Amino acid sequence: MRIHLFIACYNDTLFPRTGMAVVNLLERLGHEVVFPTSQTCCGQMHYNTGYHAEALPIVRKLLHEFLDAETIVVPSASCVAMMRDHYELMAHDANDLHMMGDVKSFLPRVFEFSELITDKLGLTDVGAYFPHRVTYHPSCHSLRLLNVGDRPIRLLQGVEGLEYTPMEGSDQCCGFGGTFAVKNAEVSSAMLADKIGCVKKSNAEFVAALDNSCLMQIDGGLHREMDSHDRIRPVHLAEILNSTRKNPLTAEALAWEGATA
Repeated sequence: MRIHLFIACYNDTLFPRTGMAVVNLLERLGHEVVFPTSQTCCGQMHYNTGYHAEALPIVRKLLHEFLDAETIVVPSASCVAMMRDHYELMAHDANDLHMMGDVKSFLPRVFEFSELITDKLGLTDVGAYFPHRVTYHPSCHSLRLLNVGDRPIRLLQGVEGLEYTPMEGSDQCCGFGGTFAVKNAEVSSAMLADKIGCVKKSNAEFVAALDNSCLMQIDGGLHREMDSHDRIRPVHLAEILNSTRKNPLTAEALAWEGATA
């Protein structure tokens, strides 16, 4: 299968290893991955902060970049939620019939990463190996807007050597929410403190998620509360699934780009 990859702009800037993991995994599974190098952003940051007019050309560019893509994978639930929840509304509000047609063609071809592996490729075991205790944080977008359900957990449980440890209060927000963490810092910090308590209670070595934005927030809280040698490490689901016996992902390798290592 020929699969086009869209990368969230913050992933591309801060956490490029996530995109590399997606490419390596899909190629190991026998698929061709195409990465349009002129892609930019899904427009979420602009749209969510009220700059709707400024978001329009960004969205139109994305639609153009993936016009001929058969299947599109996005390792960011928040980006996919933006596409599914707002692109049609944006085209309607702009009274742009051409854009509306592009959106209707685009959306059925877009898959969040765990959706692609389970629904499109029909897999729960991808031949991964990660002999560690792992808990899972469902981001708000994946949980409430995309309704990915237990797809990520089934994928984790299909990894050889991995011990899945459920998280108490897993449905609670980590407090990031993009600019929410900046505009409502005290509330965000209180929400993060609750989430960090749940992560620590899981007794996991790693906390996985579908969004690096949440993991960045959680890692900041863990960094302030735990010794660097004992700290629970954040890791995107794609990185775990890309880990194999031949090329294992190690804790030492998870000195996150852009994170507080």
